Amino acid sequence: MNEDKEVKVSTTDPDSGYMVREGKPEGFFYLDHRTVDVKYNLITDVFVTAGNVHDSVPYLSRLDRQRERFGFEVEAVALDSGYLTNPICKGLQDRKIFGVIAHRRFHPTQGLFHKWEFKYDAEQDVYVCPQKQVLPYRTTDRHGYRHYASDPKVCAVCPMLEKCTRSRNHRKVVTRHVWEDSKEQVRMNRLSKSGKRLYRKRKETIERSFADAKQLHGFRYCRLRGLRNVTEQALMTAAVQNMKKIAFHLDRKAKEA
Repeated sequence: MNEDKEVKVSTTDPDSGYMVREGKPEGFFYLDHRTVDVKYNLITDVFVTAGNVHDSVPYLSRLDRQRERFGFEVEAVALDSGYLTNPICKGLQDRKIFGVIAHRRFHPTQGLFHKWEFKYDAEQDVYVCPQKQVLPYRTTDRHGYRHYASDPKVCAVCPMLEKCTRSRNHRKVVTRHVWEDSKEQVRMNRLSKSGKRLYRKRKETIERSFADAKQLHGFRYCRLRGLRNVTEQALMTAAVQNMKKIAFHLDRKAKEA
């Protein structure tokens, strides 16, 4: 039986969403999902959602909108760890876009082997545990995760059982998403020389853009309630920031002429 998830709704601004994130203030907020270009740091897209909408949800649709509306030939993107999801990694690969996404920190169960200690054999489509035992493929769930399970009879007499699994039936299960190859490619991109160089640009571009909006343009707080009003504020703020960027660039170009 599925239990309905409780969703908090603001009595003063129902369009907002209750956000709970590590290292962030907790409460009702809106999120500005912003995109900038790497050359001039111009804001190319603004999309406001309630604070409880994950960053990754609107990303691919907003990316496609920019490509279709403005004819952008996007070659590469740099994103923070919130975008490290299988659909986004697969979507970037399908669009032939070089994706660089920050590493997401996981908190594995203390005292147990980490998942990376189980090696995947792509040729045989099996996982191999630290004790060199094979975990063959068993099934795929409705979320797209393939399950690889050990033989409980072998695990029951394994000297490393306590470090491997705490399941009552002594069976270790390792999951792998059907699009895991795409995510692994993104990880390789991040570790490449060009990937590291591209990701460093985030501090000079998108992070700087948000910082300027908050510090110089009053974008730290919403001036009005409601999604439509907040979107208007976000668009006006972005327009002002872009006009300043364009004016600065044209002035510098004129001086160099």
